[in-house]
Amino acid sequence: MKKINLFITAVILLGLPLAAVQPSAAMELNLPMPLEIKGFDPSQANDLYSMTALMQIYEPLYQYAYLERPYKPEPLIAESLPEISADKLVYTIKLKKGVRFQDDKCFKETKGKGRELTAQDFIFSFKRIADKKVNSNGWWIFRDHIIGLDEFYENSGEAKDMKYYDTPVEGLAAPDPHTLVIRLKKPYPQLSCILTMPYTCAVPREAVEFYGEEFLNHPIGTGPYKLEKSIRASKITYVRNSTFRGETYPSKGAPEDEQNGMLADAGKPVPFADRLTFHIIKESSVMWLQFLSGNLDRAGIPKDSYDAAIDENKNLRPKLAEKGIQLLITPDLDLTYVAFNMEDSIVGKSPALRQALSLCLDREQLIHHFYNNHAIEAKGPIPPGLAGYDPDLQNPFARFDMAKAKEKMAEARRELGLAPDSPIELTYDSQNNDITSRQIDEFYTDGFKQLGVKINYNVNTWPQFLDRIKNKKGQVWGQAWGADYPDAENFLQLLYGPNASPGDNNANYKNPEFDKLYEQMKLMEDSPERREIIKKMVAIVIKDSPWIFCTHRIRFNVNHGWLKNYTYHSLGSNYCKYYRIDETAKKELKKKL
Repeated sequence: MKKINLFITAVILLGLPLAAVQPSAAMELNLPMPLEIKGFDPSQANDLYSMTALMQIYEPLYQYAYLERPYKPEPLIAESLPEISADKLVYTIKLKKGVRFQDDKCFKETKGKGRELTAQDFIFSFKRIADKKVNSNGWWIFRDHIIGLDEFYENSGEAKDMKYYDTPVEGLAAPDPHTLVIRLKKPYPQLSCILTMPYTCAVPREAVEFYGEEFLNHPIGTGPYKLEKSIRASKITYVRNSTFRGETYPSKGAPEDEQNGMLADAGKPVPFADRLTFHIIKESSVMWLQFLSGNLDRAGIPKDSYDAAIDENKNLRPKLAEKGIQLLITPDLDLTYVAFNMEDSIVGKSPALRQALSLCLDREQLIHHFYNNHAIEAKGPIPPGLAGYDPDLQNPFARFDMAKAKEKMAEARRELGLAPDSPIELTYDSQNNDITSRQIDEFYTDGFKQLGVKINYNVNTWPQFLDRIKNKKGQVWGQAWGADYPDAENFLQLLYGPNASPGDNNANYKNPEFDKLYEQMKLMEDSPERREIIKKMVAIVIKDSPWIFCTHRIRFNVNHGWLKNYTYHSLGSNYCKYYRIDETAKKELKKKL
């Protein structure tokens, strides 16, 4: 997702963003998005909002089952799950027939008619991830795994044009148009899950060549929707893809899903909605008012509106319930944290400084003020719900202790070769988002200031922020990570040295011992031995402190009673196709608003 869902906005809004709904005979979804996106290129999809925007159009081989728990991958464009060789080195994947790209002028040979997707489209798309000139955030998912792809990557920087993509890669083959074969250097237990990620979506070569640098603004996919209009700071509007192959609403779910009506549409064709609009609303208070007015179908609950919406028993207050509004509470597979650029000459040089800044964070007050007491204090990188999470983990720096923090600051000055009273000045990268985002920045930096650290703010738009982090320009910043797949490895890879920026290790942390353990752990299935290795890795990270661990969040999302089939999903972002508007209920419930 991952997926970076950068921290501050990630506080509350991920019920995912408007102007008033216009009456229409067509079924339309109106959903919130708290930030403008950077584009629709799957190769750059490392933040939640861009992922959500592009996954309505593009499709990977697999997706996670929408309702079944625990989370598990299921075929999307693939006919079935991979056929895996006995030595776990060869994955054979059969593709569904009749899957077509949407019509577009880039398809010159067919005079604008979208052609059928083939296995070669995935080979091309995987090579784009391995193209140095594309500079994909997702190279880490394939690096050192697929035979010949690392060599393709190393030579791609010298390529003069896209003819280089015709270079064969031994580990990627298409024996026929509907069969993809992936050959690995070594077992990769996470590969089936990796192939659900937006990075791995199929893009047509014709579109990349035709649109060039503007490809990120011209998404051409096989999914249920196609882009109608994107007004970067206002809204993103989609319409039904008339050439979509067809898919049906799931017929399996958790035991309570049938009772809750979540299986009432089982077997019916999707998407249900003819139009979909993400309304970009940066201020959570504005988003909330739009929801209460009926202009949004679902939303998150802003912290300042929480007490008015939720009672002491975590139930929706009667004045909202009477209007048909529904509450969904879901623990998330995520982590919020403050990152340090370990290549920086100040924060990267002094472990004691990083530890001091962690000790001055009052997590209890953070959760009280910004999460309404509904989050879990993070002691390490792995969230609850994943194998390797330790509820009894002891982290001496993940506590509020100003006296100890001051001791560590004195040690930090010695590490940095500074006099005892020398000032330390840091730049904190923030995003120009809503009031809550700014308040969280202030909460963090107020603690830093109490230690005598001078803070300079560098305020960015969301795309500017992502660009700075990708190019190692940040010094200190807050962010969040939501799981791409249900494995502790997905969080630990954020700290693996070779994944440094532009990869997802944007703290640029490097520890040879950690890296060696990671390389051993990632090849293993879950086992006591693997969990013991994870325990050692977490201990190394705690000692080095490249991050300040903050929280694991619990989502409080609300939706109007007319929105059917909505549930929160920690791993997927392509489920708008399953949402349905009950127009009769909407007409009646809007009278109560």
